[in-house]
Amino acid sequence: MSNETLMTRRGLFMKLGILFNGIVATALAVPIVQYLVSSVTRGRSDGYLSWVSLGSVNDFPEGETRLATFRNPYVTPTDGKTADTACWVRRVEGDNFQVFAVNCAHLGCPVRWFPQSGLFMCPCHGGAYYRDGGRASGPPERGLFEYPYKVENGMINIQAGELPTPGPSAALTTRTTSCA
Repeated sequence: MSNETLMTRRGLFMKLGILFNGIVATALAVPIVQYLVSSVTRGRSDGYLSWVSLGSVNDFPEGETRLATFRNPYVTPTDGKTADTACWVRRVEGDNFQVFAVNCAHLGCPVRWFPQSGLFMCPCHGGAYYRDGGRASGPPERGLFEYPYKVENGMINIQAGELPTPGPSAALTTRTTSCA
């Protein structure tokens, strides 16, 4: 045999090293590429625009504020119970509602409704909000965030894929509410 057709030990280890490095690089690249293209391949790009039912209009008596829960339409398999979200629903009159996010506008602590005083109260820093969601006192600089809603076929639906916060999809409204 000629020297040109023989493989040296150094050449063999070099080819094996290149082969194993290629296998490791492929094993690392597959999950990275899957992560990068997951938003396209998941096919749930309209999840943020989904309307979710909170229940029948009759479940919310006129003049009362009640806690309602819904399943966020934009979930992943690892979300578990955290995909269940709460909101406060206030029926003003007829089909006129206000649907508030359960989070304080200051740091996001969950607010509670106290019907005796007609106020939403935040336990974290003492923020208070009037029944219409307007700021009453404390550190929050604005009122509660509201979900867009619509009433169809006797059911109240909210656009719940995206938390209502200041930005292009949520309108900031300043309310002047008297203490009466």
